[in-house]
Amino acid sequence: MASFMDKALGYLGLKDVEDDDLYGDEYGDEVDERVPARFAHTAYPEVDYDEPVERPGQGSPGGTVRPLVSPTREPVSAPHAGAPIRPLGGPRPSTAKVHVVAPARFPDAQEIGDLVKQSHPVIVNLQLSERDLARRMIDFCSGLTYALGGSMEKVADQVFLLTPSNVEVSPEERMRLQERGLFHS
Repeated sequence: MASFMDKALGYLGLKDVEDDDLYGDEYGDEVDERVPARFAHTAYPEVDYDEPVERPGQGSPGGTVRPLVSPTREPVSAPHAGAPIRPLGGPRPSTAKVHVVAPARFPDAQEIGDLVKQSHPVIVNLQLSERDLARRMIDFCSGLTYALGGSMEKVADQVFLLTPSNVEVSPEERMRLQERGLFHS
């Protein structure tokens, strides 16, 4: 058995150490080969892990490759180019009076959101708003209309029309807004 100094010098790489010197002879060479009775008959075969193993798919027979078959569908014919598109079922778009909101601070966005959620079209007039507030309101309104499936349309400089998905702004209402200077066709 090596001394403490030999081990330390070997660990630091200053002295060659043989492998046998690193391990003590505390244990005998004999190993108990007895196996308890409950483990004597295992369901797993003994495998020699040093032997190379041939895997399926690497040239050995046993695996087959078949293409994935999916059911075929009948081709769907496209509508004629001039045919109007109509929604199937569901409520018809209603016409509603447009509410005009000129936000002075960001908490006014809640009023806009509540009106759109109640299926009211809203004109958002940002002409007198500060630049940062206008940018935040545009971000809020675009997210709101996207989330509710509506639309956002720029109708004049710094003026936007938010329309819920089930609402249509009538031509008469658009004319009324145009007379007020809030809508340019």
